[in-house]
Amino acid sequence: MKKRGLIERLETESVICAEGFLFEAERRGYLASGEFVPELALENPEALKNIHIDFQHAGSDVVEAFTYNGHREKMRVIDKEDLLEPLNRAALKIAKEVADNPGEGKEKNLLAGNISNTNIWDTKDKDKQNEVRSMFAEMVGWSVDEGADFVVGETFYFAEEAYTALEEIKKSGLPAVLTIAPMGENIMRDGVPIVDTCKELEQRGADVVGMNCFRGPNTMFPYLEKIRKEVTCHMAALPIPFRTTEKQPTFFNLDDNNGCTCPAPHGRTFPTALDPLYCNRYEIADFAKKAHAIGINYLGVCCGAAPMHIREVAEAIGRKVPASRYSEKMSNHFMYGTNERIPEHISGYGDKA
Repeated sequence: MKKRGLIERLETESVICAEGFLFEAERRGYLASGEFVPELALENPEALKNIHIDFQHAGSDVVEAFTYNGHREKMRVIDKEDLLEPLNRAALKIAKEVADNPGEGKEKNLLAGNISNTNIWDTKDKDKQNEVRSMFAEMVGWSVDEGADFVVGETFYFAEEAYTALEEIKKSGLPAVLTIAPMGENIMRDGVPIVDTCKELEQRGADVVGMNCFRGPNTMFPYLEKIRKEVTCHMAALPIPFRTTEKQPTFFNLDDNNGCTCPAPHGRTFPTALDPLYCNRYEIADFAKKAHAIGINYLGVCCGAAPMHIREVAEAIGRKVPASRYSEKMSNHFMYGTNERIPEHISGYGDKA
């Protein structure tokens, strides 16, 4: 079966992309929370491969190389800069292997390279800005070398850093997906409004613009509606699966008011005590339906996502994916089901259980 490119697919259908593997890798025991460096590409490649396979099974059309936080500066932080290129190339090769093997008779998945916020962007320091550009350039170059179909630039909270990422992706000739992640002040850190940032990204040649990470469905969707009215290109929406609010629009400062008796030692719910603040699967499906209805056709879930969240996105837009074989079947539940074999004295006890 002929493999179509990103833009060709987006012209006729939605593309589902799983990303934000930090939390899933940490849950499985292959990544340190807080530090969040994707060393498993080198240390546990089979574990990373299995993560990609599980999200592919759940309906992701894209296998995005797990190089988030795999940039030069973060590798310096953990004193492993010598592993920068090996880690990036390993992550890309693992992702490509999975993308090229979606199952018999199925179209190959798209392979996405990834660049992201570097945490050293400084609006007043040209040397730092040039350093960031070099970091993006090398990672985009490795993506090209390893056969990426497009490159994702994600989680930017400085508008100018996002523009710089776009410039480096465009030099490669590959399609560019640019998603921003404004923090709690509801504006980019360099003062550019959220909608204006996406408009500028489109004008500078991004193929897809939108938002990812930091914000759950409730605090991302209102901005997506505004962006959709102002841009004509394809749009992306990849929220976190947590219940952010107007007062606490990102997951960095969410309160746990659910009777927690053992708070995290660092005093925040982020990143290791967010569990009671998860959206349920129906909330994720509802978000996907609403986003799809306003013409957003690049959909996914970011940090915190499990494969079942991606399945919910897929099914919300009318798809049956391999994981749909195991979608909810409450009709056969031992107490709440409707199967005629369930005894009345069991089914009648459900409200007291």
